[in-house]
Amino acid sequence: MTRVKLIGLSACAALLALSSCKPKGAQSAVTGDAAQRVYVAPGQYDEVYSFTSGGFSGQVSVYGIPSGRMLKVLPVFSQDPETGYGYSEETKPMLMTSHGFVPWGDQHHLAISQTNGENDGRWLFANENNTPRVARLDLTTFTTAEIIEIPNSAGNHSSPFITENTEYVVAGTRFSVPFDDENGDIPIADYADKFSGAISFIKVNPENGRMNIDFQLKTPPVNYDLSHTGKGPSSGWFFFSTYNTEKAHTLLEVNASQRDKDFILAVNWKKAAELAKAGKGRTVKTKYAHNVYDEGTHTATSELLTDVTVLDVKDLIDEGFAYYIPCPKSPHGTDVDPTGEYFVGSGKLASLLPVFSFSKMMKAIEDKNYEGDFDGIPVLKYDAVLHGEVQKPGLGPLHTEFDNEGNAYTSFFVSSEVVKWNVKTLEVIDRQPTFYSTGHLTVVGGDTAKPYGKYLVAWNKITKDRYLPTGPELAQSAQLFDITGNKMELLLDFPTIGEPHYAQMIPADKIKDNQKRIYDINENNHKYVTKSEDATKVERNGNRVDIYMTLIRSHITPDNIEGIKMGDEVYFHVTNLEQDWDLPHGFAIMGNNNAEILVLPGETKTLKWIPTRSGIIPFYCTDFCSALHQEMQGYVRVSPAGSSTPIRFGTGDKAPTN
Repeated sequence: MTRVKLIGLSACAALLALSSCKPKGAQSAVTGDAAQRVYVAPGQYDEVYSFTSGGFSGQVSVYGIPSGRMLKVLPVFSQDPETGYGYSEETKPMLMTSHGFVPWGDQHHLAISQTNGENDGRWLFANENNTPRVARLDLTTFTTAEIIEIPNSAGNHSSPFITENTEYVVAGTRFSVPFDDENGDIPIADYADKFSGAISFIKVNPENGRMNIDFQLKTPPVNYDLSHTGKGPSSGWFFFSTYNTEKAHTLLEVNASQRDKDFILAVNWKKAAELAKAGKGRTVKTKYAHNVYDEGTHTATSELLTDVTVLDVKDLIDEGFAYYIPCPKSPHGTDVDPTGEYFVGSGKLASLLPVFSFSKMMKAIEDKNYEGDFDGIPVLKYDAVLHGEVQKPGLGPLHTEFDNEGNAYTSFFVSSEVVKWNVKTLEVIDRQPTFYSTGHLTVVGGDTAKPYGKYLVAWNKITKDRYLPTGPELAQSAQLFDITGNKMELLLDFPTIGEPHYAQMIPADKIKDNQKRIYDINENNHKYVTKSEDATKVERNGNRVDIYMTLIRSHITPDNIEGIKMGDEVYFHVTNLEQDWDLPHGFAIMGNNNAEILVLPGETKTLKWIPTRSGIIPFYCTDFCSALHQEMQGYVRVSPAGSSTPIRFGTGDKAPTN
């Protein structure tokens, strides 16, 4: 039936216990000229951008490669006090879900938009694991432009995966759950009969990137992990790794590891899209949020959508668009080589790597070379699809990416190493230790049709003695390798934020010259924009007070405000009048219980403030902007409720007088 040799659970546990031990040869792993090869001189740029998942921080971090310098943290699924994201009135809607306002996310995986299978540098897509969501970031501004919630799903770990021309962003559920129109007071023990898996196909507008859920596939109740689209000959197909084909609902560590094999689910996504368009699906009533940031108004909106089209795979088996391929159990990912002919399934408990052939898969489908079915879906014979097996590559394979020379690189969690092997010959070429327990790895362009190669980063789960100790929790870890030679060479360790899971790396030349440097204030259509100091004002409407404010080096207008009373809701609508690159201003007021806001040149943001005491309350610019930054401040006079203090405001000669 199979040639796969699997590690027993007890052996695997023993190996895991040993995985934090220092790999052999640790002291000699770094070459003598490594420092020179990662050195980026002052004023010079890095060669590569690395967009790195922030894990439980809910954010995305940006690093320069090869220096390992962190350039920026991009707020996505979590509130960010540095920028006011999720605190300002304009960005609060970005964190709305069907569960209400969710100020935190668990960000695992990333994908850069593609054209003809190559990274094009337009957009970055990010997943959120906890409350299922997918975000689109605009790489001209490095800001979150859109977030869509994923219904009928739980644990959006298996995303975001994109098709060759970014027609779709695809997301699979980690936790199978009852679909939203079937959910209710259901016993968990009914998992096998009443729970379902879901794969969501999110259509992307090719002009502006706007997302909408085109259709979902309802599948047997299995768990999905990392997946990839086909390319070249396999264009139009998607390959999803699955686990828990045992349909266990408790103690998955044991109960989801009973079978020798799990599956790769091969889906002809173009045919599935045609079936959805032809009305072969059903409309499922549900609720999910779609949040979009408008660059013209500098304001986000949140819309609650109420239905989605679902194709039930078991009802459409005769359409021939979905097939299972046996794979070593508990695979973490399915990875497709640049030619599109080969795809790799990495069973976490296997002692080999199976490499499958797309042309053999199509022949097996044509010949109906099945070994049976799983919940009605045909299961192709393992040997009929297999190109070959990489023998004894390492222990605990997780993730594979590719270079531009026909080689593959696989991370091994248990044996703490990265292994280089040839895709066609299946020969192991090199192995290098990592420190410790590497999870994902990333090659520059390593999941595209044309990898850039040169650099590989291993994203490690444990650091132990790699950095200065910082208490019970140590810094998260990344290690940079040069892969230009026959042997991989370790160049650099560098720490990261959160828990890095995966990253996308792209040559800087594809992004750095396309940046928006300012927001043109003449095109600012914010409802409360103030385009000159003369237009600043303070307006009262009942207990709501709107303050139209401007910032410019080195003063705030108005900087004296009176007539605010206890019980008021105050909205500071702050416009940065600067029209020069890299001149943001901040705004904060004493005692405010949310955050400051960072206002970019030409931008307007709103900070809500509810006074908690009467008296004189100072406010100031939080972002150092000039030699007289300290002088950029002002005062609000808060009077008792019911007082007769009139609204008065101004700066300089226009400031209120006695």
